[in-house]
Amino acid sequence: MLTLDRVAKRFLRGTPNEVLALDIPSLDIAEGEFVTVIGSNGAGKSTLVKSIAGFVIPDEGTIALGGRDITHQPPYRRAGVIGRIAQDPNESTCAGMTIEENLAMAERRGRSRGLQRALDPVIRERFCATLAPLGLGLDQRLAARVGLLSGGQRQALALLMATLSGSRLLLLDEHLAALDPKTAQLVMELTARIVADQRLTTLMITHNMHDAIQWGSRLLMMHGGRIVLDVAGEEKAGLTVPGLVARFHDVSHAEFTDDRALLS
Repeated sequence: MLTLDRVAKRFLRGTPNEVLALDIPSLDIAEGEFVTVIGSNGAGKSTLVKSIAGFVIPDEGTIALGGRDITHQPPYRRAGVIGRIAQDPNESTCAGMTIEENLAMAERRGRSRGLQRALDPVIRERFCATLAPLGLGLDQRLAARVGLLSGGQRQALALLMATLSGSRLLLLDEHLAALDPKTAQLVMELTARIVADQRLTTLMITHNMHDAIQWGSRLLMMHGGRIVLDVAGEEKAGLTVPGLVARFHDVSHAEFTDDRALLS
């Protein structure tokens, strides 16, 4: 489904502050895989996701989706097949528009635009049916401004928006980080359900080691822009937080010092 070949990205190139943000010789993610990505600040996690989404263009290498080179394709061209949710709900939803307007916009992502009604009774009924299983009451508030919703409600809405147009790849860039623990658990369970039901290929960036171990079928650990650990199957299932920290030390020869990840 997704292939990265000799992908590298440097920021502040040619200056004394040059940073190697991404250095991935090879990465293949199979169709239907749910991959979690963990690493300390500056490890390259967000740069990886933004490169796949098209917001960062690599200095070298290629990124292919389903065998098609998308390395230099702008984000709007990828939007029909790639859904992305950021940490900040303002990046994934439009606060000044209503719930139904946000959903109507998301449903048309990646399609050609024309002059036609974005909303009608049939469409509203479909949106109600889509929102009802969330159990958050959003199906009764279609005309409410998204800016009035709680953070958890907005991220749940963003999740539906990211998968409404038939996306094949879902990118989750710390989409739980701004939520309280109870709400984060609720949104994560919803995420897992949607990923399983739609059989989405998923890449989830997280600071939470417990989440990185608990969810998904494969775990990548990054450091200095590189993937230093790649585990799946029974090996991943047997991981613990102390064990993951020890593995990080063994492969990177550095201490894992991100308190946010260690204490989550």
